[in-house]
Amino acid sequence: VQLQASGGGSVQAGGSLRLSCVASAILSQNHMGWFRRAPGKEREFLGGITWREANTDIEDSVRGRFRVSRDATKNTMYLQMNSLQPEDTAVYYCAARASPRRTPISRLPAVWHYWGRGTLVTVSS
Repeated sequence: VQLQASGGGSVQAGGSLRLSCVASAILSQNHMGWFRRAPGKEREFLGGITWREANTDIEDSVRGRFRVSRDATKNTMYLQMNSLQPEDTAVYYCAARASPRRTPISRLPAVWHYWGRGTLVTVSS
């Protein structure tokens, strides 16, 4: 599975961006997720989605500002980011993994099998 993330860029504080992640192939049992790595920090889980049911899970720190969705007809997952702040500046990655049905979306980067190359988001004050 190859993943291609796009949509990053520079935005002022309070602005919005929508990231996209296109998968070369997706299976119904896949989970897909968004992570980010800010300078000097560890990779951080932001949110994920189960491909079959489109159930989502959002990290508490971005809940209410970020939303994950998917378009199954386009093999594409999205991350809508609103009210962006300078601390949201990071490289954003999408990831995918095969997961047994009814398993929670994992927050651990190590268990995700496939990763996109990342897209940079810069938020200025």
